Amino acid sequence: MNVAVCVKHVPDPNLPVELDGGRLRRDGVQCVLDPGDEFGVEAGLRLVEEHGGEVTLVSMGPPAAAEAIKRGLSMGAHRGLLISDDALAGADALATATVLAAALGGRDFDLIIAGVESTDGYTGTMPSTLAELLGLPQLTFATSLSVTGSSVRVDRQSPDGYQVVECPLPALVTVTAGVNEPRYPSFKGIMAAKKKPMEELALGDLAVELDVRQKVVQVTQAEERRAGQVVAADGDTAGRIADLLAEAKVI
Repeated sequence: MNVAVCVKHVPDPNLPVELDGGRLRRDGVQCVLDPGDEFGVEAGLRLVEEHGGEVTLVSMGPPAAAEAIKRGLSMGAHRGLLISDDALAGADALATATVLAAALGGRDFDLIIAGVESTDGYTGTMPSTLAELLGLPQLTFATSLSVTGSSVRVDRQSPDGYQVVECPLPALVTVTAGVNEPRYPSFKGIMAAKKKPMEELALGDLAVELDVRQKVVQVTQAEERRAGQVVAADGDTAGRIADLLAEAKVI
């Protein structure tokens, strides 16, 4: 089976956020393959190892986004596809999904895998929009997935437990961080990634018109929260908790 995995090049979430005019700075900061997307890459690799086929990594972003694809290639993916164009700077989730749909629509994929949401935007809307544009069934928030014959089955967590959902292929699945344990690239994998094919497309290569409807007006740092206080469980616990709540003017 042939699997496409959507990946994104994002500022390292372990580093402090840098702002530029109210927007998230991307140039000149350390960027990485979105940690959430590593689970998608691993899920695709495991399916291909079981059923045969190839894993293609697809991303939209600046030329530097090729580094995110190379990370996935070093994990074992077979090829990459990067859509990069200056006109795509600041694209919202709808524009991103539109471009990815145009790039993937004419290709033969049995399954498209994406993370639930990116660590730099947290909108969580791009995968569902992509599935809608491609006319594919979608299974979301998968904590496990398997393919049998011409269908894909996932477990997804719900407030009451787990749901087991199945749909026919081709389809799109979003995976959570607990779906697997992503492998680390080996030295052999890193060297092999340098020779794997990387296709690059510009906006002009796709028959698509963008309609950006969302604009980030401002990004601000979250206020730091004071550390909590642990109250020992003894005979006066309730009284001390009441005093703390009264001090905070909660009661």
